[in-house]
Amino acid sequence: MTKLSVNINKIATLRNSRGGDLPNVVQFAKDVQRFGAQGVTIHPRPDERHIRYKDAFDLKPEVYTEYNIEGNPIPKFIDMVLQIKPTQVTLVPDSVDAITSNAGWDTIKHKSFLEEVIIEFKNNGIRTSIFVDPDLRQIEGAKNTGTDRIELYTEAFAHQYGLGNKEAIKPYVECADLANTMQLGINAGHDLSLDNIKFFKENINGLLEVSIGHALISESLYLGVENVIAQYLDKLK
Repeated sequence: MTKLSVNINKIATLRNSRGGDLPNVVQFAKDVQRFGAQGVTIHPRPDERHIRYKDAFDLKPEVYTEYNIEGNPIPKFIDMVLQIKPTQVTLVPDSVDAITSNAGWDTIKHKSFLEEVIIEFKNNGIRTSIFVDPDLRQIEGAKNTGTDRIELYTEAFAHQYGLGNKEAIKPYVECADLANTMQLGINAGHDLSLDNIKFFKENINGLLEVSIGHALISESLYLGVENVIAQYLDKLK
């Protein structure tokens, strides 16, 4: 079964919009785990416009499943991850002003940098994953950095699938097959939803984990969080 990690950034965005502590991100993380999610994901950004660095520390003792922290490995981010020591760190090449993640790493161009950061994280017992586009060269490049896993950037698939184009899965299938031959673990995320997750899962061999936030929270407004998590878990069997 593919694990479901719930990205709780949107809960922090809602909280921050009123300046208080409602909804409480720590309580929400505890709840999604109680409802069956096998992980919690956060993606703090330098301006802390949703998840704050303090949240990352507050969540540490409450996440008893897998704790995944995503972000661009700037010095402040690296220091935070090394202090918290989550289960996994997912490296994402966000620009400072990015609304959301919009590209994977060029693992060939940035090989030396990624390799250096990955060694430091792995020496501290933290599993590493690199956010990548579905490009065979980038999968090979990721392998050469020493990362444990890749996270396939799935926005292109989700957009095309929504238009009825199921052929959009092909580059992801090819990349997953290559990753499997190189013994790279496979995660995936971005715009995955109840509408497309079953098809994606059924076609990607060795899919270990999906990280889902925006769609899951949006779907929960209508269907309820516990119900939505149960539906994802059923589709990921």
